[in-house]
Amino acid sequence: MTTERLSLQEPKDRIVATDIPARLDSLRWSPFHTRVVTALGITWILDGLEVTLAGALSGALKDSPILRFSNLDIGIAGSAYLVGAVLGALGFGWLTDRIGRKKLFFVTLTLYLAATAATSLSWNVASFALFRFLTGAGIGGEYTAINSTIQELVPARYRGWTDLTINGSFWIGAALGAVGAIVLLDPQVIDPELGWRLAFLTGAVLGLVVFVMRLWIPESPRWLMIHGRPDEAVGIVAGIERIAVRHSDAPPGGVWPTIRLRMRSHTPLREVARTLFKTYRQRALVGLALMTAQAFFYNAIFFTYALVLSTFYNIPAERIGWYLLPFAAGNFLGPLLLGRLFDTVGRRAMIAFTYGISGVLLAITGYLFATGVLTAQTQTIAWMVIFFFASPAASSAYLTVSETFPLEVRALAIAVFYSVGTAIGGVAGPTLFGALIDSGSRDSVFAGYCFGSALMIAAALIGWRYGIAAERQSLESVASPLAVVESR
Repeated sequence: MTTERLSLQEPKDRIVATDIPARLDSLRWSPFHTRVVTALGITWILDGLEVTLAGALSGALKDSPILRFSNLDIGIAGSAYLVGAVLGALGFGWLTDRIGRKKLFFVTLTLYLAATAATSLSWNVASFALFRFLTGAGIGGEYTAINSTIQELVPARYRGWTDLTINGSFWIGAALGAVGAIVLLDPQVIDPELGWRLAFLTGAVLGLVVFVMRLWIPESPRWLMIHGRPDEAVGIVAGIERIAVRHSDAPPGGVWPTIRLRMRSHTPLREVARTLFKTYRQRALVGLALMTAQAFFYNAIFFTYALVLSTFYNIPAERIGWYLLPFAAGNFLGPLLLGRLFDTVGRRAMIAFTYGISGVLLAITGYLFATGVLTAQTQTIAWMVIFFFASPAASSAYLTVSETFPLEVRALAIAVFYSVGTAIGGVAGPTLFGALIDSGSRDSVFAGYCFGSALMIAAALIGWRYGIAAERQSLESVASPLAVVESR
C-alpha cells in the first residue's frame, strides 16, 4: 500500500495513511540524490563567493571614484547584508512551511540574482546598502528552504553527511571568490572600478545556472502529504524509486510502516510557537546554544582574519586573498571527511567532539599568537586545522535544528535559531574582535579567542548532555508531525 485516503472531505478534515517516509528512507544513494546535492550545493558555493567578494572588494569600494566609501560605509553595507539575511530567513522560513519548499527555491533565488546584479550598478552608499540588504534576504531564505529539502528527500542513513557536505560547499565559493578578487582587482588586468562591478555581476550570471538546476528538484513528498496533495506525493516517490535501489534491510514483501496524518492547509503561528518553545523547549535550547556559539566563533574570526594578518603580520591587502585559500580548504575538507561519522558514530558524540576540539585548538592557537611564536604562514595553518573541525561543528548546528523539530515547523525553526544565533553571536563577534585588534594588543586578542573557545566548549557539553541521537532515524521518529493521528 502506498497511500490510502480515509476521507473525501476538505483537506483539513481528511486523514491519509501513508508509507512514503519509510519508502524514502529505505533507498540507497541514487542519481536522483546526486542531482539534489549538486543543485543545492552550488547555491552555497555562490553564497561563499558572494560573502568573500564583498569582503575582498572593500578596498576597491574605498578607492572607487564614484562611491568613495569610508570604513563606516563598508560597515553599514555589511550590517545591511546581515540584517537582510536575518529578516529573509524569518519571512521566507514562514513561507517555506506554508506554501512549500520548491516555490521558495525560485522566489529566494530570483531575489538573490536580481539584487546581486543590481549591486554591480550601485551609485552611492544608500543604493549599495539596499541591494546588499536584498541579497542577504535572498540568501537567508535559501538557508531555510535548502536545509528543509535536504532532510525530507535524503534517506536517513545519509542525512548527516549530505547536510554537512552541502553546507560546507560554501568554502569552495570562498576560495573562488578569493582568486576572483585577486584577478579582478589587479590594475594590470582590469580597471578596479570595472572589476568590482564585474565581480558582483558574475555572481548573478552564475546563479542563472542554479536556476535551471533547481528544476531537477521536486517538492517534498512529506510536505505534500500533509498539505492535501497525496497524489502528487505518491507520483514523486514512484519516480524516485524507478531510478533507485533499496537497501537489503527493506521489509519483505514491501509491507512498509505507515503513518496516519490529518491534512491541513497551514499551521497557525500560535501552534508553531507552542511547539518550538514549550513542547520542544529542551531541543530549542540545544539549537540556540549550538547556533550562537558557532556564529560567534565563525564570524569573529572569518570577518577579522584579514585585520589580524595586516595588523600583526604586515601582510599587504593585495596578498591576503592567498591566505584565504588554505583557510577555505580546511573548512570544506572537514565536513567532507568527517561528515559520515555523524551518521555512524552518532550526532551527540560528533557534535561534542567537533565543538570541543575547535574550542581547545583556538585557545592553544590564541596562546601561541599572544606569545609571538606564530608567523603569518603558521597562523594560517593553525586556522586551517581549527576550522577543519569547526566547519562540521557549525554545519551540525543547522542539521540539529532542521531534523529535531516537526515537519510543519521545520523551515521556521531553522530561521528562528539561525536569526537569534546570528543576532547574538554573529553581530557581537566581528565588532568585539575589531575593537580588540584595533587596540594593537596581542593579549587582548588572546582574551577574545579564549571567550570564543569557552563558548564552543560549553556548546559541546550541552550537545553531549541534551542532544538527540537522530542518526539513521526517520524524521517522523525523531519528531512526529503535528498532523499525525497514529502510526503502525
